[in-house]
Amino acid sequence: MIALYTDFGLDDPYVGQMKAVLLRQTGGSIAIVDLLHRVPNFDPVAGAHLLSALQAQFDPGTVFVAVVDPGVGSERLPVVLEADGKYYVGPDNGLLAVVAARALRCRAWRITWRPSRLSASFHGRDLFAPIAARIAIGDWPADDLADCACLTERLSGNDLPQIIYIDHYGNAMTGWRAANVAPDATIATPSEHIASARVFSAVPIGQVFWYENSLGLVEIAVNRGHAAARLNLVVGAPVALLA
Repeated sequence: MIALYTDFGLDDPYVGQMKAVLLRQTGGSIAIVDLLHRVPNFDPVAGAHLLSALQAQFDPGTVFVAVVDPGVGSERLPVVLEADGKYYVGPDNGLLAVVAARALRCRAWRITWRPSRLSASFHGRDLFAPIAARIAIGDWPADDLADCACLTERLSGNDLPQIIYIDHYGNAMTGWRAANVAPDATIATPSEHIASARVFSAVPIGQVFWYENSLGLVEIAVNRGHAAARLNLVVGAPVALLA
């Protein structure tokens, strides 16, 4: 399986171009999953924490093409990361760093291969997708990779006390793993203190609450409302735990 994880959106031609490369090189023999194409724009740190949560739903052997790459065309390195049996192809800009930091076992390679045609601004299509396709079909590109001790851009595996994603309902995911937060904790945003509830139906319509979402993250929500608009939350907004 190949999972696509980008900030490209679905209103532009970029996802389709990447899929065309993947389908051509795999002969259509590998399932391609659109994991997310609304990763916060230009934000590899928020994307790194969200990717770490999302990858847990996939089996070993999955190949992730992860592209949130505001530095495309610069000196940042293109890499392959193997972490606990899953593969990640993308830029070494922090996007893969939380997965690496939390893995029990990981290894990284710098991509040395360059195609005859390499767009300076679209490495997702021209560089990452072809390498990912080869890995997915079992054609390990040994001659096109160079071992590197670790990723250049590192992040800790600690939780991130800020908003990392807002879905179309207005629910605001944080970088906290709920397992590390007491169930009765109060969360403070810049505008409100928020108590927990198990699910939406446990609070009255219109009430703000936080809960453990299906990814295991702390998420701020409003029952049948838009939490981000109600609380003026944006990606990157700080959140804090109160005793």
